[in-house]
Formats: sequence, structure tokens, C-alpha cells
Amino acid sequence: MSKKKKRASSQRKNEITKGIFTVLEKEPNKSFNYKQIASKLGISDTRDRNALIKRLGQLKATERILEVERGKFKKKPSLHTYYTGKVDLTTSGNAYIITEEFDDDVFVPYNKLNKAFHGDTVEVFLRPRRNGKKPEGEIAKVLERRKSSYVGIVDKQKTFAFVRPTDPKMYTDIFIPLEKLKKAKDGDKVLVKLGDWPNDADSPYGEVVEILGKPGEHNTEIHSILAEYGLPYEFPYEVEQYAKTLDTSIQESEIAKRRDMRDVLTFTIDPKDAKDFDDALSFQKLENGNYEIGVHIADVSHYVQPDTILEDVAYERATSVYLVDRVVPMLPEVLSNLACSLRPNEEKYTFSAIFEMDENAKLINQWFGRTAINSNERFAYEEAQQIIETKSAEIPKAISIRKDAYVVSDEIVEAILTYDKLAKIMRKKRMDEGAISFDKIEVRFNLNAKNEPEGVYFKESKDANKLIEEFMLLANRKVAEFIGKQKKTFVYRIHDEPDEEKLMALNGVISRFGHSINLRDKKSLNSSLNQLLKDVKGKKEQNLVDTLTIRSMSKAIYTTDNIGHYGLGFEYYTHFTSPIRRYPDVMVHRLLQHYLDGGKPPKDTLYEDKCKHSSDMELLAASAERDSIKYMQIKFMEDHNDQKFLGVISGVTEWGIYVEIIENKCEGMVRIRDIKDDYYIYDERNFAIVGERTKRTYQLGDEVYVMVKATDLIKRHLDFSLLGKRNLE
Repeated sequence: MSKKKKRASSQRKNEITKGIFTVLEKEPNKSFNYKQIASKLGISDTRDRNALIKRLGQLKATERILEVERGKFKKKPSLHTYYTGKVDLTTSGNAYIITEEFDDDVFVPYNKLNKAFHGDTVEVFLRPRRNGKKPEGEIAKVLERRKSSYVGIVDKQKTFAFVRPTDPKMYTDIFIPLEKLKKAKDGDKVLVKLGDWPNDADSPYGEVVEILGKPGEHNTEIHSILAEYGLPYEFPYEVEQYAKTLDTSIQESEIAKRRDMRDVLTFTIDPKDAKDFDDALSFQKLENGNYEIGVHIADVSHYVQPDTILEDVAYERATSVYLVDRVVPMLPEVLSNLACSLRPNEEKYTFSAIFEMDENAKLINQWFGRTAINSNERFAYEEAQQIIETKSAEIPKAISIRKDAYVVSDEIVEAILTYDKLAKIMRKKRMDEGAISFDKIEVRFNLNAKNEPEGVYFKESKDANKLIEEFMLLANRKVAEFIGKQKKTFVYRIHDEPDEEKLMALNGVISRFGHSINLRDKKSLNSSLNQLLKDVKGKKEQNLVDTLTIRSMSKAIYTTDNIGHYGLGFEYYTHFTSPIRRYPDVMVHRLLQHYLDGGKPPKDTLYEDKCKHSSDMELLAASAERDSIKYMQIKFMEDHNDQKFLGVISGVTEWGIYVEIIENKCEGMVRIRDIKDDYYIYDERNFAIVGERTKRTYQLGDEVYVMVKATDLIKRHLDFSLLGKRNLE
């Protein structure tokens, strides 16, 4: 696939949109069909022509252009210049409107917001540019609210109440009539549904829909994080009841329709505290000396049928949410932890990818279909790692999930060691072909019975983790390739090429630590990115560099429009391996079985809508997960407010410096106004603040000593006092 074909679908969509408006606005009194527009834009290949036709239909549907006769379009006449976009509210209260059909973001001052909130879709009136300044406008109307509810604190008066939202980008209180307070008391943390905002009112109206509890209490804050993103923390009663009525027994009549693999050596490898096991591996040595590798995935689609209440809730949630102290599952426990969990010594229905491989990890044959398995053993990653490192069958008590030492069979030792050997070959090949190796530090907490953090540790990816990862990647890639090469409607996991501006900004930051990346071409870039990630491993700047490198990448999304996966270096990729916790995997299973049964490709529009919803929900879940980690870090630091910590400056802004503590990765802010030894000025170009009198500099990457100044669990703020630079002499 050429580089042009691998451009971002989103970026190409923007280019096509701008091109359409350029053609129509140049001759506003003429109408053009898609062939004429394609000719003027130099579009000749089928894929871009199809994208142009699709975009014309979308612009017509949203009434942004006119179809004056069948297939002929012209610019919509208007007295003023209006654009549609999304509000990006800044901490200062002003906003920028991000719009597809305009090169620059449109600046909107606070007094021209016209009751729009952060993330809303709005129509913005663009004022003429003056003296080469950036475009400025005012919001004409709100087309769609991003959020319909907010979390906040009740401020109760005698005859009415206000709720003060905890979202820092929500700039107004919400007025609550007493009859809509739902028995909430003054100071309670609540979830408020947004109502009308009358023209003569200072604040929008709302009503309390849920009382979350007292601010600062653990469950209140965790439930608040979920509520802020519109994520549920329990299933409706009728969903739980429906799930309980499912027949989860294993029937021989159903097994007869499947490939019976119950007698094949099979095992799972998961975190030691895992509650559900949605993938298993099987192993057989064939007579020809090759290996039969089975990747078995819980057959969730057998139980979650279309047009049922279970399907509705799975689609609505689209993903499980992993918070620091709990999992909010996509499916009720009867499925996620029982029927669809591949627990040892239990017969299960699975959907499998079976591969024949030689000893050099060369793929000889493949098979996809429904199966039945019976897992022989469950291993924790630590136990599998022990076998890999020692090549021994003995699992010591110190790492055993069975609480006592035990000995595994020679057959299992051979299987795990073979898997490890094949995985390392496949991983090296991936890296050699341009894949990027992201092994970002993952912060974890040791929690006591009250869910209070007693310690911090970092999740480390070792050979056992990479073994599982490599075979899940293989299954995902080969399933996508199998359907993709048939040019049929399918759900892909795509990852676009990184943005060049972000890469240049990344280069500027990492140069402060003595690193650099090579932007000459894709091969040079990927090689230098891998070298960068390797070089920073274990160093003070690792977490910062890992985070910034990931942010410089495009976001992976679900779509029916395949452009490949840049980060993994795959031309075809999907998500097949986790249907317990990801709705797209359920769609993939259904489509794959549909095609195996000889079905015709369905229209891609329905699946594209579901892909977009799944991508959106994944983003919300990831945000909630990050917020829960931030909350727990602040809670952990509450008990360390008299301790001196060594940290690294991880960010510099006009209002302060961010410092990440090296030993536990907790990040907090030192506000400029709190540094009393001088008046400090923000030096944006050099990622630093500089003392006006002393010329003392605090720069990105500097090591400094800090102490906790203030913790705020409700707002999730951590403030540090700066004690000074580390003396490296």
C-alpha cells in the first residue's frame, strides 16, 4: 500500500471537504457534479472518488451545500459567513472553534460564547480578518450539546439551589428549583441533568437525577468519575434478570456443530488477579514436525444475540472500564465471569483461529471457526515467566496463585517454551518491518480492604506478557487479512501515520534530554522512535517521553475503511480477541461467521456508525481510567505531605511547572505565584520559567525537590511546594 493511500482517513476527509468548498465558492452561481469536482481537485483514483461522493452526500444531508438537481451541487447562499464546528474551551474562559472547512481554528472570546459549553457542536459566525490576525467569530447558535449532565456540589439556599460543576471547563453554575433537588442536601455531590437556559436567566436550569454522596468519600469520587463521562456503574435490573435466564449449559448438540478441541492441551495466561479469562492457547505437535497453535476466544456472540436487551446494553457501553479499584464490565457477571470466562476444567464455547507453524514461525495453514474447548490449566503471568526463565516445571510458593508450590506437566513446559520461542521470532520480524514498540510504564496500586492505597508499583511487560500479546496480534491480523482481501464489509482497527507537526514538537522536547528522532522517512522515523523508547527505559524521563511519544501518534480507531495500522506495521488489523470487554470484537465475530456461512456483505454504513460509537466510548473509558489513577495518586500523596521527593519537571506553562515524582510517577503542579525567591517569566520557546532578577531557570527535564503543599480529591488537584534544584555537582 502506497504512502498516499495510508494517509489518515480523517485528514483526507478534511482535505476533500475543503476542496469541495474551494470549487463551489470559486464559482458560487454554478453547479457541479462529482466528476467535475474530482477533475478540478485532481482526484483520479477510485478510493478518493468514492470518498468525494460520500462527502458530498454528507454535506448535502447537513444542508451545508445544495443539490440543485440530481447529482449537481452548488454553494449554499448566505448573507454571512457561518461555519459548523466544536467548541474547545480554554482555562481562560475563551474558546476556539475547531471546524473542518476552515484552515485555522476560530477564536471566540468569552462574551461571544452565546451559552455554548466545551465540546458542543455550534454554528459560528466568522468576522472578517483584520491586520492578518487569526480568524475571530461569535457563536450564532448551539446545534448539539456534548453533555446533557454534569457532576457538581449542591449549594442550597432557602428557596432554591445551585449546583457548582466540578468540571473545570464548565463556566457556570446550574440553577435547581427545590422541587427538582431530589432530597439532595447542601454540600452533596450530585449528577445534574441540564435543562433550558432562558434568555433572561444568568444560569441554565437543571434537575438532580442522582445523589452520588459526600465529596471526598471513596465511592462518591469513583462514581463521580464514571458519571462525568456518562458511564454507568451498575446494570439495570431487567438486564441482570435477562442474563440470568440465558441457557449457559454446554450441549452436545451444539458441540456437534463446532470443531471439538476439548481433548487438546489448552491453557490460559492472565494477570494473577484476573476475574475473567477471554482467551486461551492450545498446543499440538504435528506428525510433520510443525506446531498447531490455537488461539481460542470466548464465543460471546453465541449468547449476545441481536435485537435483545443484552445486545442493547453491550452496544451502549461498547467497552469495559478498568478503574483502579474495580472493573465496570460491558456484560453482566453471568457472562463476563462465568459462561464466557475460559476457566480451567470447564467446557466452553469458543471462536478460534488455528494456525499451523513451523519451528521458524512461518505460517503454513490457518483455519477460523467456532470450537469447543476445555482449558487444562490457568497460569498467572508470573508463573509462565518462571517456566520461561528456568525451563523448569516447578512453580515456587512465592509466585503460585494456588498458594502452594506445585509442578506442571512436561507437556505444558514444552508448550510454553515453544510459544515463547515462536513469539520472539514474530516480534523481531514485526520490529524489523517497522512496528513501534510501546512499553509505557503503567502505574498500579496496592490497595487495602478499604481501597486505600498503601503502595505504588509499576506493571512490567516480560516475556510471558509478550508471548500472549504476539499471538493475539497474530489472530487479529490474520482474521482482518482473511476478510480484507475479499473486499467485504468488515470492522478494522486502524492507526494513521503521525502528524509531522507533533513529531517536530516531540523532537524539540526530547532534545532537552539529549535525544532525537529522524524525520527523514518512515523507516528512519520508526527506527529512531524504537531507539528513543529503548534509550529512555529506566531513566527519569521515561514516563514523560513515553507519554509525549504516544501523544504524537494518531489515535487508533474502529472503522470499515481500512488504511492499515501504522504503529503495528500491519496492512490489515482488527480486534477479534476480547469480545467480553469490547463490542467491536462481537461485531467481528458475527461478520466472520456470516462470511464463513456464505453470507453476502452487508452495507457498511450501519457498521461505520457502530464503529464511531465504539471509538467514542473507548475514548471516554480511557479518560475515566486516567482520572481514577490521578484520584488514587492524590489519595496516596495525602499521607506523604511531610516528605521530601525528587522529581523531574514534566511540563512548563505560563501559570506553573508540572513535576513528576520519580519514585512513584505522581504528578503535581508548582504554581509560579508560590515560588517566592523571584518573579518568574514563562519562556515558551525554551520550555522554561526564568527568574527576572536572578535569571534562575527551571526547565523541562530538570530534577527538583518538592513537597506536597495541597491535595484536593474532589477537583483532583495535587499542588507541590518547590524546594529547589537537585545539586548534581
